[in-house]
Formats: sequence, C-alpha cells, structure tokens
Amino acid sequence: MRQRLATLRQALPPPALALKGAFLWGAAMGFNALGFLWMRGWQSMPHMVALTSIFALGAALAFPIGHTLQALVARNARPESRFAAAFLCFALATICVTAALYALQYRAYYAQWHGALLSPSWVIHFIFTTAGAVYQFAVIGLRFYFPWGLAALFALSCIYAARPR
Repeated sequence: MRQRLATLRQALPPPALALKGAFLWGAAMGFNALGFLWMRGWQSMPHMVALTSIFALGAALAFPIGHTLQALVARNARPESRFAAAFLCFALATICVTAALYALQYRAYYAQWHGALLSPSWVIHFIFTTAGAVYQFAVIGLRFYFPWGLAALFALSCIYAARPR
C-alpha cells in the first residue's frame, strides 16, 4: 500500500506545473472551441461563451489528471511509449472531464422537469438525462476538437515524449 501511494505521489504534477499546464491546456482547448464555433458562423454570443467555457474548463481540470495517468502508464518507458501514453491519457482525460461538465450543465437545465430529489423517477431521469448528454457530447461535441485540438494534443504528446525519464 505504501509503495502504491509513493508511486502515485511521484506521478502527481508539481503544483506550478499543474497550474501552468491547466491554464495553457484549458486556453488551447477554449480557443479551439471558439475557433470552431466562429468558423461555423454561430451568431449567438452567449451560447458561444458558454460552450467555450465548458471546453476550456474541462481541459483545465483534465490536465493534472492526464499528467498523472500518463506518468503512471509510462514509467521508465521509451520516448515512443511516453508519446503514446501522453496522447491517450490526455485525450481521454480531456474528453471525459469535458463530457462530464457538459452533462452537469445539461442536467441542470432539465432538472426543473424532474421529480422530487432521490425519488425513483428522479433517479431514472438523472440516469437517462446524463446518458443522453454524454451521447450528445460524443456525437456533436467531439468534432470541436478537430483539427486544431488534435494538433495541440499531438504537440503536447511530443513534449511529454521528449522529457527525460
């Protein structure tokens, strides 16, 4: 147990790196989402700001998670393995955290039509609203990451691959 805690402690990013990385990764994904919406000709500024905020906050919260996961997966690995681990871990962390934030916002909107808290109908509404939000994010929201989010992910993975062990 102590060995696992020590390994996890070593994998955690230092606070300065976590803050700087979260800010930069969040800004990159936020600008990516804003560029996607602007290129598609969205006219509604409040909706653009809301969606951009969800993508930026999701990426910012996902950075320390992605860093920790890739450090656990790619311990003492060769550069190509560190690249693959960083690519996979940062992609999954960013997508999952952003989808969760999207689902929370989606749930907050539809909560006004749900039953009393913790009632059987509330539980069913909660599960299916969350599942619907995650599905909608998977179908509609993932395209926000292409092509510039994918390029940023590639660059971030190259940085992690080039870092010394």
